[in-house]
Amino acid sequence: MTLSCIAPSEKLIVALDLPDAAQAWKMVERLGDSVGFYKIGMELAYGGGLELAPELTAAGKQVFIDLKLHDIGHTVEKAVAQIARLGARFLTVHAFPQTLAAARRGAEGSSLQVLGVTVMTSYDDSDLVAAGYRLTLRELVALRALQAKEAGIAGLILSADEAPAIRALVGADLLLVTPGIRLAGAALGDQKRVATPLEAIARGADFIVVGRPVLAAPEPREAALAIQREIAEALASPNA
Repeated sequence: MTLSCIAPSEKLIVALDLPDAAQAWKMVERLGDSVGFYKIGMELAYGGGLELAPELTAAGKQVFIDLKLHDIGHTVEKAVAQIARLGARFLTVHAFPQTLAAARRGAEGSSLQVLGVTVMTSYDDSDLVAAGYRLTLRELVALRALQAKEAGIAGLILSADEAPAIRALVGADLLLVTPGIRLAGAALGDQKRVATPLEAIARGADFIVVGRPVLAAPEPREAALAIQREIAEALASPNA
């Protein structure tokens, strides 16, 4: 799918960060037709949520499996091949060159698109120093973006802060998917590099991933629709 073919309604991915498949399915039913794209992360995956993937696709939803895989190449390749059988559209791996190459091999022949996690949105420069990196956050994201492009994967996970520079660096070759989305005035929680839905789309994100602002809302469906309106507003801007 080219970037220009992504419908505005597809740009919102709701993270089903819930403890089990039963609660996740109740949320899907509650959201109804307001959301067409869901993320299954580690909490739900380890609570039996991977079994939801084919059920969601059968119901006409798109699925993003967010496991952030990172292991020796053979293991990653075989794991990705197994996940590809679930019918999901996206899968995350950490954006290390060997891992990216192995994931691409594992996804060959399927419709699964691999996304490389650059630097998680809960990190800042001081966290990278503590982890032993000599590059700044922006330098590391740029390096991993170029490595992901070279590896031939579909896209990147990065914050909205880095999206404009990375779009200029890699062009339209990679999808840019941004987590760390918060509504204006909301608590940051464990995130450090955040943006509103409008800001993220305006800065060049192709998809935004939203969890707590929808799941914890008194009316999740209304929250999802409000985010969709922000997306539409950003896309209608002359600078979009």
